[in-house]
Amino acid sequence: MKTDHSFVTGRLKSFKFAIKGAYKLVTTEHSIMVQSSLTLLLIFLGFYVGISRTEWMLQTMACGLVLGIEGLNTAVEKIADFIHPDYHKKIGFIKDIAAGAVCFAAITAVAVGLLIYLPYFI
Repeated sequence: MKTDHSFVTGRLKSFKFAIKGAYKLVTTEHSIMVQSSLTLLLIFLGFYVGISRTEWMLQTMACGLVLGIEGLNTAVEKIADFIHPDYHKKIGFIKDIAAGAVCFAAITAVAVGLLIYLPYFI
């Protein structure tokens, strides 16, 4: 099999795999489905209340942070389950740490959301 080492085609293939992975996340993982739905809700809310360009940037970063960290958490969980399908204390510890990272991201996103939207509703 001939391997294509071109920079452009290599990046296009990588992008294709990334899109495929994002699709798998959104269509198979319930936490990502919920967080994607909340992201869409915030986009509509942002248009509804007319948030500023800076607020759009902060909202986009917060939503992307949560979705990205949740994707990494899912990958850690899938790898851990593959390596050790039965419960194991050390695997549980690793999975809890990954979930903790999602928690930090979610708390940050909620704080950003409150800072953006509370002034519009108070």
